[in-house]
Amino acid sequence: MGQAKETIIVCSAHSDDFVIGAGGAIANYTNEGKKVIAVVFSYGEKSHPWLKEQIVQKMRSEETLEASKLLKCETIFYDLRELHFLEDAKSRGVYEKFTALLRKEKPVKIFTHSNEDPHPDHKGVHEITLTCVTKLQRKKPEVYIYSVWNPVSFKTIYPKLYVDISKTFSLKLAALKTFHSQKIHVAYPFVLLLFRAITEGFRIRKKFGEKFFRIR
Repeated sequence: MGQAKETIIVCSAHSDDFVIGAGGAIANYTNEGKKVIAVVFSYGEKSHPWLKEQIVQKMRSEETLEASKLLKCETIFYDLRELHFLEDAKSRGVYEKFTALLRKEKPVKIFTHSNEDPHPDHKGVHEITLTCVTKLQRKKPEVYIYSVWNPVSFKTIYPKLYVDISKTFSLKLAALKTFHSQKIHVAYPFVLLLFRAITEGFRIRKKFGEKFFRIR
């Protein structure tokens, strides 16, 4: 029997966060033959308040699966209401579901949101992730944080992980473009993503890079 694939889990508060924060790294890992699972905690139904929630959920889940197909990762959805993550995680059994997923998949790395991110849903995913990781008895995975739009503070004590995404940055952008419903929001961030990728790539003398901080 062949050796089991290494598994990596990327936690994402909303449908496009995992692409913005770690899309290049995800493509790198899947190209290396690793198994990557994106766990999306909310469909982001408040992004289109004038539409019925079921319509927004269907639209955003289809966009997410299209992006995941490009990055060759699997996707799991948890239906938490925006701005009610911690409350819903308890009432809807998400702590138990996510802990069970970690025990089953035994990931070597987990990427999650930064606790410094001002968005309450991002902070919520950070808290849920660490709570579930602490419940693992056996060898615990390495835990990394990524930023979506906010930078992690320069005074952080956590070691940095730079990933060379020179060969996968164009794929990351292609995956982000699948979120057609978000095009009003992501028109400007493409410039920011390019600037960030160039800046992080410069740190490791590569064309493009992504930066993470190891917190566990």
